[in-house]
Amino acid sequence: MADGLATAYTVATYDPRGMSRSVLDDPGAEQRVAEHADDALRLLDLLSPGEPARVFGTSSGAVAALRLLTDRPDRIERLVAHEPPLVEVLPDAPAHRALVARVQETLHAQGLMPAMAVFAAGLKKDDGGAAEPKAAAEASPQVRGVDLRGAAAGPQATEAGPQAAEAGPQAPVRLPPRAAARAERTMANLPYFVGRIVPAFMSYVPDVPRLATLSDRLVLAGGEDSRGELPYRPAAFLAERLGTALLHFPGGHTGLTTHPAEFGERLHKALLS
Repeated sequence: MADGLATAYTVATYDPRGMSRSVLDDPGAEQRVAEHADDALRLLDLLSPGEPARVFGTSSGAVAALRLLTDRPDRIERLVAHEPPLVEVLPDAPAHRALVARVQETLHAQGLMPAMAVFAAGLKKDDGGAAEPKAAAEASPQVRGVDLRGAAAGPQATEAGPQAAEAGPQAPVRLPPRAAARAERTMANLPYFVGRIVPAFMSYVPDVPRLATLSDRLVLAGGEDSRGELPYRPAAFLAERLGTALLHFPGGHTGLTTHPAEFGERLHKALLS
């Protein structure tokens, strides 16, 4: 997707602090949304010191971007925020606080993968039905320039559904080299993501009145396939609260990975409008 956007923009993506190649001196340090937003500001000041930038963030990247918008609106010409998990704005926020607490308790008592299972279960649709297999698989973080959630096993491993079992064993999926490297980094990032990013970013409370004054440069977005799921709901709630339209992108929470060309085309239009 970045390659496609690079025909019209100077595109910069990066690994947030603690993720992949952005190594922390203290991996156990508490993470703060404000600090991550300041990291993005430093990058903007380095690459575009004389003019504001068009910014895209998804998942926890969108949370940091929204904080950057409220702190330094002079540095952002337009922000597209795709499914920021700002669960504290929701009417049922206490239930989601309890989910984050259960994830942390499970992580410390049983380990990473049981914690991921608890997290996935908490992302189910709010109608009480189980989340689609793809949505459950997307509970773990994707190394982002812009996205912090993706499928721990890779979406290819889950999208085939029951038919795959009926058809017998399947040949292993061969990922392109760049995708394989990204998947490897994703798995390495999981303990830090679950233990540090999830509690810090899902407990963040945005300045909604401040965002209302900046809504002319803010596009809130969700996935066409993730309606009703937990990461989708805050964007929908905020769009209604701010009186703006919710823009839908192809795919679900990780649509930029599963539908990169279509996602990029829609993002290009959103950044220009």
